[in-house]
This record gives sequence, structure tokens and C-alpha cells, in this order.
Amino acid sequence: MTLSPPRSVRAFAPGHITGIFRPETTARDPRGHGSVGAGIVLELGAWAEASFSPGARSRVRLIGDGRGPWPISEDVACRVAPAETGTLTVRIAHELPIGQGFGMSAAGALATALAVGALSARPRELAVRVAHLADLFGGGGLGGVAAILGGGIEVRTRAGIPPFGKVVHRPFPFPLLIGVVGRPIPSPSVLHDPSALRRIARAAEGWEELATDADPDRFFRLSERFTDRAGLASPAVRRTIVALRRRGAAAGQAMFGESFFARPRSDAARAACLEWLRREEIRAVEIRAARRGAHLVPARPE
Repeated sequence: MTLSPPRSVRAFAPGHITGIFRPETTARDPRGHGSVGAGIVLELGAWAEASFSPGARSRVRLIGDGRGPWPISEDVACRVAPAETGTLTVRIAHELPIGQGFGMSAAGALATALAVGALSARPRELAVRVAHLADLFGGGGLGGVAAILGGGIEVRTRAGIPPFGKVVHRPFPFPLLIGVVGRPIPSPSVLHDPSALRRIARAAEGWEELATDADPDRFFRLSERFTDRAGLASPAVRRTIVALRRRGAAAGQAMFGESFFARPRSDAARAACLEWLRREEIRAVEIRAARRGAHLVPARPE
């Protein structure tokens, strides 16, 4: 008896904020390229649903939310598509703003890779590799795919995806505030700037403290220091971060975005921060860390 392949497969990949990082791109194999550092995996992210219809010719249709295009996710879909001829359709939905340091490029790529890969009966390891390389060479970022293979606080102790890279995950039980204060920042504009990369490397000194103990307080202390030393925050982001810190929150810039993340240290601080953000008409949401990384999800009922 031959089982027919599933008509559609869905996958979810969480978003992610980077608090501190240092690029590592000298490995001979690009699977070992990425960054070391730490961040928090978010409960919101990107969804992908892949379906396939046999036909006389092969084509890939990527349908996303917003204006698009989504070249990295489309590249992933093409590379993991079924071998037989027909139409592969991928629908993607992003739950957080794109280009604002919330890891939507990596999340979209990985959700697409997992959904299409399962539809094509390809191993998860291949899907992860394709997503990582597409995000890397497509200019989406450094290390985002590796970071969201698990949940909570993540510490990238070795750059790249497994088995080249190594990421340690720890639970993060506290709510966060994240928000946007300006237009998106294209990652390549920063990653291709030698002076910015030198500042980033200097600002990341001491990140190794997190490799031995991914304590939330230590994470925020190092992330605040990284934000202050790297000098990538615009005046609007800087003003917001300073205001939140004055109201009792640990706060930093989400890399790379006109955006911020903050953890109020008390209920009073939370109330003060929310009130200030409301008064200033700054778009912000309260969010928790993801408990798990990217995964397949049940198909929608027909």
C-alpha cells in the first residue's frame, strides 16, 4: 500500500531579538558562519503553509502578507521544493514587523524550509541548512536560524548551525516590552560597514560571561552595554531606551532595527513604561519568550 503525500504542511518559526553579538565569518564552511552572542527567542514569529499540486511544469508561488517581496523565503522554497513537476504554493504570515530586528527574515526562511521540506519528505537537517545559508547569503542576518531552533534565552557559543555551531537555551519566564520607533534598517547596510563591524566587535567584549551562566540579569546588563558601546541606535531609539531605563526598566536596541526591547524590573516600572509609551504614541507590545523553537504544526482543518 502506497501512502499519498500530505496535501499541505504548516510550520512555525519564532522571532528573535539579539541583545549582544559578534560576527564570526572566517570558517571554511559557510555552515559555520554566523555570530556568537545572545538573544531571546520570542513567542511570536512567522507561519508558513506549503501545498503542492502535480502538473506538467514546475513553478513556485510564494504568497506573503504585506508588500513583499520575500526573496530569502522564496529562495528557500525553490531549493527544497518537491522533485516532481507541479506547483508549489507557500503562504507566509509574519507576526512582527520585518526589518526591525525581530528576526523575521530567519523565521520566514526557517518556517518555509520546514513546511516545504516536510512536504517534500526531506530531512529536517537539510531544511535547517538551506534556511541558514539563504538567510546568510541573502543578507538577512548572522545566526538567526541557529538561534531559533530552541526557545528562551539563547547563547550562541559557537557560530553556525549544528554540527558546526552550538547554541545553549535556557528558560526566560519574564515578559518583555518590544516596540518600533522608526523605519526598518536593512541588515546589509550595517554588516558591510567595516567601521560599524569594528565597533560591534569591541562592544561585544565580555559576551563569554553568558556562555557559563545565561542569567537574565547578566544578559540585560551586557545587552545594555552593547547597545551603548556599538553606537547603532538612532536618536529616536536612544531617547526611548533612556526614557525606559529612567522608569525602571532594563532596555536595549533590537539588532538591527529602529526598535527596542525592555524588561521592567517591577510592577511599578511596568506601569510607568507602558504609560510613557502610550503618551508618546510609540507602537509597543508586551510579549513572552517562546518555550520551544521552530516546529511543524497540524494542518488547518478543511
